[in-house]
Amino acid sequence: MKKTTLHSLMLAAFSAATVHADALSDSYLAMFRPLPAEAPSPQNELTEAKINLGRMLYYEDRISKGGKISCNSCHQLDKYGQDNLPFSPGHDGSLGGRSSPPTYNAALHIAQFWDGRAPTVEEQAKGPVLNPIEMGMPDADFVVKVLKSIPGYVAAFKAAFPGEADPVTYDNFGKAIGAFERKLLTPAPWDDYLKGKKDALTAGQVKGYETFAKSGCVTCHNGPAVGGSMYQKLGLVKPWPELKDLGRFEATKQESDKHFFKAPSLRNITETGPYLHDGSVKSLEEMVQKMASHQLGKELTGEEVSSIVTFLGALKGRIPADYIAKPALPPSGPDTPKA
Repeated sequence: MKKTTLHSLMLAAFSAATVHADALSDSYLAMFRPLPAEAPSPQNELTEAKINLGRMLYYEDRISKGGKISCNSCHQLDKYGQDNLPFSPGHDGSLGGRSSPPTYNAALHIAQFWDGRAPTVEEQAKGPVLNPIEMGMPDADFVVKVLKSIPGYVAAFKAAFPGEADPVTYDNFGKAIGAFERKLLTPAPWDDYLKGKKDALTAGQVKGYETFAKSGCVTCHNGPAVGGSMYQKLGLVKPWPELKDLGRFEATKQESDKHFFKAPSLRNITETGPYLHDGSVKSLEEMVQKMASHQLGKELTGEEVSSIVTFLGALKGRIPADYIAKPALPPSGPDTPKA
């Protein structure tokens, strides 16, 4: 009788603990959302013609000085939207000042670039083309001149922006690439889990998620992109060693923004090293350990770090191979200029 009673009490205690753990997990899960099918914009309707044009422009290298660099050069779509380099080489081989962030899922972010200086992917798309180190085109008018000299692009812009008297503009260039990027999304096992498919994650990944949440990582890395929704100071709790980049201050000139950066999305993070704005951290394990120490004031054990990294593997998404397939680009016209 005593044994039965003890067994019943143990079962009741275990059941109560399980309910508490589930409630705790559910409270954390409420901070996330599955990836949507697209990231729409009320200012940029996603039409097939516009997306098709944007895809071509993403792979177009004639809009760079020397004709060798495209968006895909630094944001390689078959490599999760980046190039695995600390700094990307530009049109003449010179290196940029910050690591190229992935383009996948970027349209869900609060803003673009590490310092948030572009509010949308449409605005971001226009920046690197005119950057003297990156694609090096002299000005927006020259880019438009190149595009207007290519008959295939003239026709594609007319289809993408019907009713406009002069559709080949630099703003429409940004809108087309932005439309394409708004469907560059990589659903992962994590999304299946959030939708109720509890066997979508391994037991190790579920444990890793709980470690991730309870350690405080969810403070900055939440929402559908698992990040990208806020700015945070690098070295919030403990100063980051040898930090020279002023971060968001470069865009706002506000003293309070010094050393603040957009908290990156953790989707596909296992595939997109090296890490940080300067690519200075090579391994994901080191990145997790440093984030816990400098941002949360916590010293994680090796087991905890490994557990979190295991969870991050569940954020590795599926690349949409058909959607990103490089299209045939229209041939140059007889008077297509070169920068």
